[in-house]
Amino acid sequence: MPATFIVAVIGLGEAGSLIAYDLIRLGIQVRGWDPAPRGDVSQIPLAPNGRAAAEQADVILSINAASVALVVARDLLPVLHPGQIFADLNTSTPALKRELAQLIESTGAAFVDLALMAPVPGHGLRTPALASGPGASMFIELFKPLGMPVEFVDQQAGSAAQRKLLRSIFMKGLAAAVIESMEAANQAGCAEWMRSEITNQLIEADASLLDRLIKGSRKHAVRRVEEMRAATDLLYDLHIEPRISQAALAWLQDLAKNTSLEKISAKERADNEQTTGI
Repeated sequence: MPATFIVAVIGLGEAGSLIAYDLIRLGIQVRGWDPAPRGDVSQIPLAPNGRAAAEQADVILSINAASVALVVARDLLPVLHPGQIFADLNTSTPALKRELAQLIESTGAAFVDLALMAPVPGHGLRTPALASGPGASMFIELFKPLGMPVEFVDQQAGSAAQRKLLRSIFMKGLAAAVIESMEAANQAGCAEWMRSEITNQLIEADASLLDRLIKGSRKHAVRRVEEMRAATDLLYDLHIEPRISQAALAWLQDLAKNTSLEKISAKERADNEQTTGI
């Protein structure tokens, strides 16, 4: 890879245009393409089409929606060649990333599964990222010196995507729980109090809180089932669908069931030991 390299940015929505702009500011030659740009492309050199953007590029960044990731990759296949790096930044399943890797690697280009771990607005090229796949190490060598905080996961396409989605379960689930709590508090006339409660919990959060959430839920599952039933009833009274509360109730019911089975199993072992003299 040359000391100065060319980057094709395929997909000029909000994220793609911001990353392209930051690369240009650093002196990197950029060729952008998007059939319907949604970001600010006023300072981004545009190619007549995707293939023209990618053909002479050293690195291709595909920054689109997961629903069109395969379409974009297939369109570029005829111009991809050994020595290039193709990084897919779309949020998709590990299975789709592996499928993309097979397509790209058939051309000799190196595939990178690149997962952006924070919103691009406000960060641009400095958005924290995880990289996996055959081309991950080469990508990091090029982009880390440019200020991109990208970490290596492994050489398997899909590993970075998997970690991002695992984090999404928590982050988006947390957001949904906050929204449901605040909607209920607003209906109950105590939104400011609820906001303060949530804020304080987040400010005081540490590793011990995670342990308490996991261990406490298992230990007190039976009691908490009743608590979440009451919370669900409250939401219905407030005319709010208890989406998150019902999900929490279902988890606690499963934990309570498993806890009961464990206790029964322990009692049976104890009874057996007394009977057999073991």
